[in-house]
Amino acid sequence: MIRKILVAALYSCATVVALTAELCPPDGSDPPPAAPPPSSPPALVPATQSYVTGLSFPVALSAPLLDPRVFIVEQAGLIRIAEDGVLRPQPFLDLRGQVIFAGEQGLLGLAFAPDYRTSGLFYVNYVGTNRNTIVARYATSADPDLADPASAEVLLAIPQPFANHNGGHLAFGHDGYLYIGMGDGGSGGDPGNRAQNDATLLGKMLRIDVGGGHGSGYSIPPDNPFAGGLLPLPEIWAKGLRNPYRFSFDRVFGDLYIADVGQSRREEVDVEGFGSPGGRNYGWRLMEGKDCFNPPSNCNDGTLTLPVHDYAHAAGRCSISGGHVYRGAVPAIFGHYFFADFCSGEVFSLVWDGAGGIVELANRTAELAPPGGFRSITGFGEDGFAELYIIQFGGGVAAGDVFKVVGVPAVADVSTPTAMGSAPIRSLRRRP
Repeated sequence: MIRKILVAALYSCATVVALTAELCPPDGSDPPPAAPPPSSPPALVPATQSYVTGLSFPVALSAPLLDPRVFIVEQAGLIRIAEDGVLRPQPFLDLRGQVIFAGEQGLLGLAFAPDYRTSGLFYVNYVGTNRNTIVARYATSADPDLADPASAEVLLAIPQPFANHNGGHLAFGHDGYLYIGMGDGGSGGDPGNRAQNDATLLGKMLRIDVGGGHGSGYSIPPDNPFAGGLLPLPEIWAKGLRNPYRFSFDRVFGDLYIADVGQSRREEVDVEGFGSPGGRNYGWRLMEGKDCFNPPSNCNDGTLTLPVHDYAHAAGRCSISGGHVYRGAVPAIFGHYFFADFCSGEVFSLVWDGAGGIVELANRTAELAPPGGFRSITGFGEDGFAELYIIQFGGGVAAGDVFKVVGVPAVADVSTPTAMGSAPIRSLRRRP
């Protein structure tokens, strides 16, 4: 009898869901259809929103860890604070009386000490009125929105023979040491071959220990590749750079990414994995990108480190501006290194393969550019929460802008062309 009842119930219900199926209505009709499961939120794709406008010649942006403010460097000598997209009228620090502002010269770099929340120390890189590159340490005043100008401590003063190729960037690595990017001293073609000269700091990546605190100067990290010797100079971490215009460290893995500006044919991206012993030679002036430069052939004896990516001066491209590995809130670009071309206004991203090349390359300009396109991208920056910003130089007083990279709901599944072609990109990421 029980078996007959169960069979009747099964045949009177059109929908059967395992052994725990809902009971049929008492009249024997089929039950109402189940409610659909809640829909997942739409996937996010990268876009930009205007963050700050009215800047004068902005070149860099930085922030202490977990700080809601961002600090924007203006080339003429000001560091300005913005929070929630509002630019404060009073500068954090005014160095206009100490800086040459002309061409590639000016206030170029800013880095906060890893322990800034307790120490209040930060570091700047600028070309001084005597045309030396100055790396100096400052302290914040009792007012957290104001630096103490009297606290200046010059750590390095490096003579610049010409007005261009100053590098200018500085940043702390995951090892806690301060890295400083130096250009080759300028002119064209590195006439003094300074990038290969171990007796000068020009054309090098430097690495110094500033952990002794204010007033302590700096020391040489004991594991620097040339520590303890006279030549190569012990501050040198790597050589063979022409003009490392922005380098950065991946916030997750600590890998070092260097965008090195080329002479007249190639722009390049170099990557050095965390844990490297240093001492690399990135090739300039022997090579420009992956091409021989001086000499024009047989330039690499096997000791040079080639870029993981380089590109030609074509389609209006002429000068790379380095950025960061994205570690913000948009999953689709998490782990992608962003960079731009100053002349073409294009923004690209790539994923390093962990060795000597890349596994993904994309032109992101269509996704990220404002109406009318970007005008002269001088760099990128990260806030205290790893969100990415794009700096638009603008080319005039109050004509510069900062854009924030954000995620917006995807409206269509559209393949993104590669940076140098039209094939869709592949999602092959070395690391999540």
